[in-house]
Amino acid sequence: MKKEYLCIPDPMKNMETYGFSWMEFITAIPSPLFVATTYKSNGKPNACLQSWACFNGSSEGFYAILSSVNKSGHFYKSITEKKEAVLNFPSADWYDKCYDTIKNNGFENDEIAMSSLTAQPARSVDAPLIKECFLNLECRYLWEREITEKSPNVLMCLEVVGICIDEDYLDEEAKGRYGDTGYLYNIHYPVNPEKFTGKSHDWVAVLHKKKDMGEY
Repeated sequence: MKKEYLCIPDPMKNMETYGFSWMEFITAIPSPLFVATTYKSNGKPNACLQSWACFNGSSEGFYAILSSVNKSGHFYKSITEKKEAVLNFPSADWYDKCYDTIKNNGFENDEIAMSSLTAQPARSVDAPLIKECFLNLECRYLWEREITEKSPNVLMCLEVVGICIDEDYLDEEAKGRYGDTGYLYNIHYPVNPEKFTGKSHDWVAVLHKKKDMGEY
């Protein structure tokens, strides 16, 4: 039997949602995890663990759509100043170090080095990439939009102008891009609203291939 929710369920009414919609906790739709890196105006590397994004393209180009960039953060300030960034995708082995960038957040800090990660200059943009991440997307800022008036976050579009990827991840017979060594996903507070008792957790997940859809 399906349940319908047109307004917040009673057990969730006192839940701390941290500015997110209650619908996000019921749907728990996963989103890729990555670290966005830029140079701050003082030249120090900035690193911001991000999610809530999608990636799509056409014959015109390939684009990263970041749906929740906080306007008060260092990432927003630096990318709107520099107009260039790198999106770095860690495997599970490096997730904890990437998570450390949150606590090492500070304008005077080299947030990559302080998290025991290695910064390297990107080839096509003026931004640092994280060596330990298996995939780095070099990006240029295109535009931003407020989804709702006076929202603290913006929807932002970046154009991917360069790709750097470890060759073992290109080979599905080696590490590949999926499974325990591949892309990580953020699952934000999956809640059963019928049984919610005031506690939930974020989860980190991986993606396993299910079915071969055939060649094309």
